[in-house]
Amino acid sequence: MAPRPRLRLKSQERAELWRRWKAGESIGDIASALQRWPNYVHNEVYANGGIAPRARCRSIRVLSLKEREEISRGLRAGCSLREIARHLKRAPSSISREIRRHGGPAAYRATWADLRAWRRAQRPKPCLLATNERLRQLIAHKLQIDWSPQQISAWLEIAYVDDETMRVSHETIYRSLFIQARGVLKRELTQHLRRPRAIRGARKRGPGSMPDGICISERPAQVEDRAVPGHWEGDLLCGDPHSQIATLVERQSRFVVLVKVPSKNSTTVVRALAKQMRKLPVQLRRSLTWDRGFELKRHRDFTIATDMQVYFCDPHSPWQRGSNENTNGLLRQYFPKGADLSGYSQQQLNEVALRLNQRPRQTLGFQTPAAKLAETVASTR
Repeated sequence: MAPRPRLRLKSQERAELWRRWKAGESIGDIASALQRWPNYVHNEVYANGGIAPRARCRSIRVLSLKEREEISRGLRAGCSLREIARHLKRAPSSISREIRRHGGPAAYRATWADLRAWRRAQRPKPCLLATNERLRQLIAHKLQIDWSPQQISAWLEIAYVDDETMRVSHETIYRSLFIQARGVLKRELTQHLRRPRAIRGARKRGPGSMPDGICISERPAQVEDRAVPGHWEGDLLCGDPHSQIATLVERQSRFVVLVKVPSKNSTTVVRALAKQMRKLPVQLRRSLTWDRGFELKRHRDFTIATDMQVYFCDPHSPWQRGSNENTNGLLRQYFPKGADLSGYSQQQLNEVALRLNQRPRQTLGFQTPAAKLAETVASTR
């Protein structure tokens, strides 16, 4: 990965960071998308407890950057404060205070004044639990006996029907736990949550969702009946928790391609798959069917690189990739469960794939996948 400049995140980048975090993307994926070092993303996420900060907006009553630029130009032109105020339709006293706050007529600069005013305008609203000690102590006690924030919030509505001051949303409790700058609830209380963690986890998409993914039910009939070559099924074959290889099987011939992938990072997996598939003739690059694993959430990049449409199986339906599942079973002879697969080079994977491709298969009438594929390609030319 190319070195990234050590620059602070801009407001647009910060907004994009939180959009991706809430969508369930990893810190590494977000850093790659923003072209920033992962530690910048890590620091931003952890400083806010994994909870996206509320977006700030300017009041219509305050001076805008454009108005400050008009003030700066007016001062350079020698205009009086009343002339500048009349032009901006503002009170002369407002213009006078603005200039006095930011260095006086000689030192006034619009951009610097606008940035300084934006920073000084921050007025953190006191947290509800910081102003209600009785409520705070009650919540802390319930957390200590392993109640969840949602249970606490619902119980308060029942137990204190007539007391509006004893109400709080579960989201406020989470914010008070994970955003320690509030200084309300002790960080140790997070250990009593169902899933103890240092930050609030992003709400990741469930197994049934994939960004812009096309369901297998929309796959053309020619893919289903294996009438045309070039349609593939794929999956990751995992060894120990930190190693895996990608397996691809051509549906008509059962021809196998193995791909070395250093990690499950979507960008890494997609690049490795695209690199291997581009080595094949165009007539063998028609479509790819995958499960719902998020290693292929960047499937659009794969489609752009290979011109192959990607289809996704229904949740919990591995049988919809039956050829690939069967091949993965055969591959366990060479790659046992729990084994470290990171030490295999691409050359070694190619040798294992060659063994399978030269092994007769009953489903092919005891032809080999290699021979079947060669026969099919020859007939389509």
